[in-house]
Amino acid sequence: MAERYHEQSRRLQDRFDTRRIADRLNERTLRDRIDEDDRAFIERMDMFFLATADDEGRPQCSYKGGEPGFVRVVDDRTIAFPSWDGNGMYLSLGNALANPHVGLLFVDFVGQKRLRLNGVASIADDDPLLSGYPQAQLVVRVQVTEVFPNCPRYIHRMELVERSRFTPRDGRPTPIPDWKRRSWSQDALPEGDPARDAPPLD
Repeated sequence: MAERYHEQSRRLQDRFDTRRIADRLNERTLRDRIDEDDRAFIERMDMFFLATADDEGRPQCSYKGGEPGFVRVVDDRTIAFPSWDGNGMYLSLGNALANPHVGLLFVDFVGQKRLRLNGVASIADDDPLLSGYPQAQLVVRVQVTEVFPNCPRYIHRMELVERSRFTPRDGRPTPIPDWKRRSWSQDALPEGDPARDAPPLD
């Protein structure tokens, strides 16, 4: 694993006298492998936040959600997740193609636990896992470089009310989002998008 702290991190650590604890946490918590506890946590999560940056360092942070298990631990150095139909902008995945270094933050708001995972992404439309994700366009794999837990003290406790009805599932048509049925968007949608032929909302 590369040196975790750069000059600016060290400057702040020294300013607030946290260099010793930062180094201790680095020794105690940082791993380059997914262990069994990590696997169980990741594979029961139904959402995560994905951080990317383009080749000039401009960031994006996006939310990714699905059914529990939509993020798969392939082995102790690899995870995979699907890319479903979205808004067509491909900001995060476009960034990952330009700069494959990504960060993922998994948060359990019920159990108040979180885990960070950093790594190098690759994207494929012929990944063998693709057929296991209904309606997925691509599969993203992340080769893990860092895995570490985060202190949970600032996690707000929340309860799940309902999972998104838009998550693709086998044997059930996926609903069309309202924004795709607006006059400003329908004629600009990709060929083959079912929303092109749906009754407009305005």
